[in-house]
Amino acid sequence: MEKLEEIADKIRLTFDNHTQARDNALTQSRQLIRFCSQAIRAVHREETDVMNEHLMEAGILADALTTGLNDYPNLYHTGYTQDALKEYAEARITCALIMGEPLPSPEEINVIHSTWLKGLSEVVGELRRRCLDVLRKGNSGEAERLLVLMDDIFSVLVTMDYPDAITNGLRRQTDIARSIIERTRGDLTFSLQGENLANAISKLSLQLLNDEQDGNKP
Repeated sequence: MEKLEEIADKIRLTFDNHTQARDNALTQSRQLIRFCSQAIRAVHREETDVMNEHLMEAGILADALTTGLNDYPNLYHTGYTQDALKEYAEARITCALIMGEPLPSPEEINVIHSTWLKGLSEVVGELRRRCLDVLRKGNSGEAERLLVLMDDIFSVLVTMDYPDAITNGLRRQTDIARSIIERTRGDLTFSLQGENLANAISKLSLQLLNDEQDGNKP
């Protein structure tokens, strides 16, 4: 059965290479998620240099992950690989929108369309976080800009009415995005109403003070 052993050796070599590619992909996926998380944290803290550094490292890892799986499409399309690339898409889009930079396309960051859309859907949560941060600082104009971006994202997501097998579960993420946007709209409306009330009270107080001073003049 010499031929049997020869066939078995080839199969073992194939499996060894496949296993090595899988192990590398798992390691790179974990590292990629970590760099993406750090980039998003940095943009919220307005640490632009740190953000750019982490995005650069994430880009290198994303390219290595994709290239390393060219011969293993089953590993490329598996859950952990696409989850990591989704985090990469989310980080790139989040940082670009918060910084007022152009939106990176799927082709520009080298991810498949369904993964890019899932990353885009999760950007809504990061924009809400940023919106609340700037509201606490009294920057209602920036908060309104971010809400418009959230609405724009949702208006696109809701048109992707395709089976989950095609979009990889995008429908559920779209429903979550809808609820996040509505909560944010309510928070922003409440904040603006409070801001308008405070301005009105301030103007009234100033007017009353001026009237009082005019009345005290001889």
